[in-house]
Amino acid sequence: MATRVETEPIAATHRRRRPRGRRFPWGSILKHGILVFFCVIILFPLFWVFLLSIKSLPDAYTNHIWPNDFDFSSYRTALTAIDTLPQNIKNSIVLTLATMLITSTIAVLAGYALVHLPTPGKRLVLAILVASLFVPSRVTGLISIWEIQDRLGLINSTWGLILPYQTLALAVSIFIMRGVFETIPKELPESARVDGASSFMILRRIMLPLVRNGVIVVLITNFIAAWGEWLLANTLTNDQDKRTLTVVIASANAGFGQWLWPTMAAMFVVAILPGLIAFIIVNRWYMRGLQEGALKG
Repeated sequence: MATRVETEPIAATHRRRRPRGRRFPWGSILKHGILVFFCVIILFPLFWVFLLSIKSLPDAYTNHIWPNDFDFSSYRTALTAIDTLPQNIKNSIVLTLATMLITSTIAVLAGYALVHLPTPGKRLVLAILVASLFVPSRVTGLISIWEIQDRLGLINSTWGLILPYQTLALAVSIFIMRGVFETIPKELPESARVDGASSFMILRRIMLPLVRNGVIVVLITNFIAAWGEWLLANTLTNDQDKRTLTVVIASANAGFGQWLWPTMAAMFVVAILPGLIAFIIVNRWYMRGLQEGALKG
C-alpha cells in the first residue's frame, strides 16, 4: 500500500513533464510576412521602372504593368541622346570615389582619436557633431557655401564639388566609426603602446583589421550620400558637361515632346545600377559591420 502511494506522485510528475505537441510558429510567420510585405513595397517601384524601360512606345502608354513586347532600344537611346552623358557619368564616379575616400579616412581617424587617444575637447567635438545632425546644412548654409566656392574660384568646377561633398555624411560617418572603435577593448592598444608601438602603427596594424566591416558601412553610407546628391551639384555648376548624372536626369522631362517614358525609365535604371552592384558586392561585410556595432554609440 505504501509503495503505491509513493509511486502515484512520481507518475503524476511524469505526466506533467510529458512534452506537449509542437505549436505552429504563428509569430515567426507573422514577422516574416511583415518583412516580405515591406520588401515588396520597396522593391516594386524599382521593378516597375525596369519593366517600363523595356516596353515598346505604344505599350508604355497603357495600363498594363507587364510589357507585351520586350524592347531594349530605350537603353541605347538613353545612352546616346545626351552628348555630355559619358562625361556626366564620369563626373559622378570621380566625385563619389573622392568623397568616399576622403570622408571615410577622416571618419576613421576621428573615431580612433575620440575613443583610444587622449584627445582634448572630446565632449565639445561630439556636441558639435550631434548639433550638426539636426541642422540641414545643405539648405541653411547653401548661400555661404556658394560664397566660399566663389571666392575660391570653384564655381562651375567639378573638382570643386569635392569640398562641400565632404559634409554630406561626415558627422554620421564619425559616429559610426566611433561606435565601432568602442567595441574594441582599450587594453589592446594600451598593451601595444607599452611594447613601443606608435599611435599610427596601432591604427594601421591592429585597429584597421578589426574595424574593417565598419569601414565598409561608412563607405556605403558616403556612396549613397554622394551618388544621389542633387542640390549642391545643381547650384554650384552651370555648364552641362560639369554637372553630375543626377542633375542631368532631374533636368530631363518625360513625355511626347522631349523624352519618352521608356527612355526616361532606362536613364533611371542606368543611374541606380552602380549603387545596386556595389551593395550586392559588399552586402556580406556591410551586414557584418551593422551586427558588430557600427550603429552603436
